[in-house]
Amino acid sequence: MPYKEHEISKMYYTMGEVAAIFDVNQSLIRFYEKEFDVLQPKKNKKGNRYFTPEDIEHLRIIFHLVRDKGYTINGAREHLKKNMDESKDHQRVIDSLESIKKFLLEVREQL
Repeated sequence: MPYKEHEISKMYYTMGEVAAIFDVNQSLIRFYEKEFDVLQPKKNKKGNRYFTPEDIEHLRIIFHLVRDKGYTINGAREHLKKNMDESKDHQRVIDSLESIKKFLLEVREQL
Protein backbone atom coordinates (compact mmCIF):
# COMPACT_ATOMS: atom_id res chain seq x y z
CA MET A 1 0.00 0.00 0.00
CA PRO A 2 1.58 3.31 -1.03
CA TYR A 3 2.26 5.93 1.58
CA LYS A 4 -0.26 8.73 1.45
CA GLU A 5 0.78 11.99 3.03
CA HIS A 6 -1.83 13.36 5.41
CA GLU A 7 -2.81 16.95 5.10
CA ILE A 8 -2.14 18.71 8.37
CA SER A 9 -4.66 21.34 9.28
CA LYS A 10 -4.20 23.69 12.17
CA MET A 11 -6.82 24.50 14.74
CA TYR A 12 -5.81 28.16 14.94
CA TYR A 13 -3.95 30.55 12.65
CA THR A 14 -2.24 33.73 13.80
CA MET A 15 -2.98 37.11 12.30
CA GLY A 16 0.33 37.04 10.41
CA GLU A 17 -0.40 33.63 8.90
CA VAL A 18 -3.86 34.74 7.78
CA ALA A 19 -2.45 37.92 6.25
CA ALA A 20 0.13 35.82 4.38
CA ILE A 21 -2.55 33.39 3.13
CA PHE A 22 -4.56 36.22 1.58
CA ASP A 23 -1.52 38.38 0.72
CA VAL A 24 -2.98 41.46 2.41
CA ASN A 25 -2.03 43.75 5.27
CA GLN A 26 -3.12 42.80 8.77
CA SER A 27 -5.02 46.07 9.02
CA LEU A 28 -7.40 44.94 6.27
CA ILE A 29 -8.21 41.76 8.18
CA ARG A 30 -8.80 43.78 11.36
CA PHE A 31 -11.07 46.10 9.37
CA TYR A 32 -13.09 43.16 8.00
CA GLU A 33 -13.32 41.76 11.53
CA LYS A 34 -15.03 44.97 12.64
CA GLU A 35 -17.30 45.15 9.59
CA PHE A 36 -18.48 41.54 9.37
CA ASP A 37 -20.19 39.80 12.28
CA VAL A 38 -19.30 36.33 10.97
CA LEU A 39 -15.62 36.94 11.76
CA GLN A 40 -15.07 36.22 15.43
CA PRO A 41 -11.42 35.25 15.99
CA LYS A 42 -10.42 34.13 19.46
CA LYS A 43 -8.24 36.52 21.42
CA ASN A 44 -5.81 35.67 24.18
CA LYS A 45 -5.07 37.84 27.21
CA LYS A 46 -2.56 39.87 25.23
CA GLY A 47 -5.14 40.56 22.53
CA ASN A 48 -3.53 38.40 19.84
CA ARG A 49 -6.10 37.09 17.37
CA TYR A 50 -6.34 33.41 16.52
CA PHE A 51 -8.44 32.45 13.52
CA THR A 52 -10.16 29.09 13.15
CA PRO A 53 -10.47 27.31 9.78
CA GLU A 54 -14.10 28.46 9.77
CA ASP A 55 -12.93 32.08 10.08
CA ILE A 56 -10.56 31.49 7.16
CA GLU A 57 -13.49 30.13 5.12
CA HIS A 58 -15.53 33.23 5.96
CA LEU A 59 -12.63 35.45 4.92
CA ARG A 60 -12.39 33.59 1.60
CA ILE A 61 -16.07 34.29 0.98
CA ILE A 62 -15.67 37.95 1.94
CA PHE A 63 -12.63 38.42 -0.31
CA HIS A 64 -14.45 36.71 -3.18
CA LEU A 65 -17.46 38.98 -2.81
CA VAL A 66 -15.47 42.19 -2.42
CA ARG A 67 -12.57 41.59 -4.81
CA ASP A 68 -13.94 39.28 -7.49
CA LYS A 69 -17.61 40.16 -7.60
CA GLY A 70 -17.18 43.87 -6.86
CA TYR A 71 -19.53 44.09 -3.87
CA THR A 72 -19.26 47.06 -1.54
CA ILE A 73 -18.65 46.34 2.15
CA ASN A 74 -22.32 46.99 2.94
CA GLY A 75 -23.45 44.89 -0.02
CA ALA A 76 -21.22 41.97 0.99
CA ARG A 77 -22.45 42.21 4.59
CA GLU A 78 -26.09 42.07 3.48
CA HIS A 79 -25.39 39.23 1.06
CA LEU A 80 -23.77 37.19 3.81
CA LYS A 81 -26.67 37.81 6.20
CA LYS A 82 -29.21 36.59 3.67
CA ASN A 83 -27.25 33.88 1.83
CA MET A 84 -24.55 32.47 4.14
CA ASP A 85 -25.20 28.80 3.33
CA GLU A 86 -25.39 29.47 -0.39
CA SER A 87 -22.17 31.50 -0.22
CA LYS A 88 -20.37 28.69 1.62
CA ASP A 89 -21.46 26.16 -1.01
CA HIS A 90 -20.43 28.51 -3.80
CA GLN A 91 -17.01 29.03 -2.19
CA ARG A 92 -16.47 25.27 -1.86
CA VAL A 93 -17.17 24.86 -5.58
CA ILE A 94 -14.72 27.65 -6.40
CA ASP A 95 -12.04 26.08 -4.19
CA SER A 96 -12.48 22.66 -5.79
CA LEU A 97 -12.33 24.14 -9.29
CA GLU A 98 -9.15 26.02 -8.40
CA SER A 99 -7.54 22.83 -7.08
CA ILE A 100 -8.52 20.99 -10.30
CA LYS A 101 -7.04 23.82 -12.35
CA LYS A 102 -3.82 23.65 -10.34
CA PHE A 103 -3.64 19.89 -10.86
CA LEU A 104 -4.23 20.17 -14.61
CA LEU A 105 -1.58 22.87 -14.92
CA GLU A 106 0.89 20.61 -13.11
CA VAL A 107 0.04 17.75 -15.49
CA ARG A 108 0.56 20.04 -18.48
CA GLU A 109 3.94 21.11 -17.10
CA GLN A 110 5.05 17.48 -16.86
CA LEU A 111 4.13 16.67 -20.47
